[in-house]
Amino acid sequence: MNGRRALIVALVLLAGVVGAKAGSETRAARSLSAEGLAKVSDYIRNEVATGKIPGAVLLLQQHGKPVYYENFGVRDVATKTPMSADTIFRLYSMSKPITSVMAMMLVEEGRLSLDDPVAKYIPAFAAMKVGIERRGAGDKVALTQEPLERPVTIKDLLRHTAGLPYGGFGGSGVRELYAAADLFNSDLSNADFVAKLTTLPLAEQPGTLWDYGFATDVLGRVVEVVSGKTLFQFEKERLLDPLGMAETAFFVADPAKFPRIAEPMPEDRNISASTQVRDIRRPARWESGGAGMVGTAGDYARFAQMLLNGGTYEGRRYLKPETVALMASDHVGPETNIARDQNYYPGASSGFGLGFAVRTQVPPGTSWPTGEYRWDGVGGTFFFIDPEDDLFGVFMVQTPSQRGRIQLALKTLIYQAMGR
Repeated sequence: MNGRRALIVALVLLAGVVGAKAGSETRAARSLSAEGLAKVSDYIRNEVATGKIPGAVLLLQQHGKPVYYENFGVRDVATKTPMSADTIFRLYSMSKPITSVMAMMLVEEGRLSLDDPVAKYIPAFAAMKVGIERRGAGDKVALTQEPLERPVTIKDLLRHTAGLPYGGFGGSGVRELYAAADLFNSDLSNADFVAKLTTLPLAEQPGTLWDYGFATDVLGRVVEVVSGKTLFQFEKERLLDPLGMAETAFFVADPAKFPRIAEPMPEDRNISASTQVRDIRRPARWESGGAGMVGTAGDYARFAQMLLNGGTYEGRRYLKPETVALMASDHVGPETNIARDQNYYPGASSGFGLGFAVRTQVPPGTSWPTGEYRWDGVGGTFFFIDPEDDLFGVFMVQTPSQRGRIQLALKTLIYQAMGR
């Protein structure tokens, strides 16, 4: 598809995604070259042609308008249905920014505070302990539990300093307990999920280590307690329905939409040794604020444009500009004395805000902008927001095994297309 036709398709199929930049002058920003974007297309086509992925969708939107949109390959190699704008993807951890926005809405309203102890809303947190490994007689390692030095706070949940790991990495006694609990494969209500989680010890003292895990799932339960609604009910009322994110949910409820679901390659379905990509055709009780949502490229583009606009979209305000700025600021920087775990996913050039990674340094060998914020999902999807260039990108694909390699290559090509 040539560049002109791709733009026409974007304007037609993603009608309504466009949102004008509200309330401020647009800064001088670099534009994306046609030659550079052709290299982006060539890269993704090659990924499809060589059988690494079935297909993908990439949207780049600048100054409130699509500047690049293309569908590649198929939704599912079994059906050979072509990829299209209405294809539904598993978002996994791209759910986290949405849940974080819901929490910050409550913070703005004074119904929640970043400094509140989580125990104020989930009393079981008051009794939680920290698991500590100690070497004893005969060089045996025993797991003991110590009291909290301070409570886990809402801010800890937002920035992943709550001591609630996923448990898949590290080999410590606490992580083994999390792995054995098999929380990912349980289908509990958010209340029951958190009740099960609070029977486990924390992996470290709150506020001491960026440790990626179930913190945003707990945040989703806090949102339920404060709002008096299920997480999905509150999201639909305050964000999804008003923003026009009609395809975003925790599973695909309508069987007529099942053919629109993107699937990974048959041999690329493993999330971990014990977990495969979720069957999103089955109703789910667990509304996982950390990893449970599904949606389309167009839906997520509306969400990204709202954030890039400073909290507004099509004349409606969802967050204050200062709230978005706070979320997109580094909250685990050197001044916090927060250490970073061995799998610090944001990378050396980035800190972490309240819901997503935030670029704080220009990576070596690049001229990538600081201030960019972003996140991705274990199923392969990713998005980034680049305020300096008034640009965001949404990439949708289902490929657990290839996601890191593809994301780095695409980001490199996209920034090269801007002369960065």
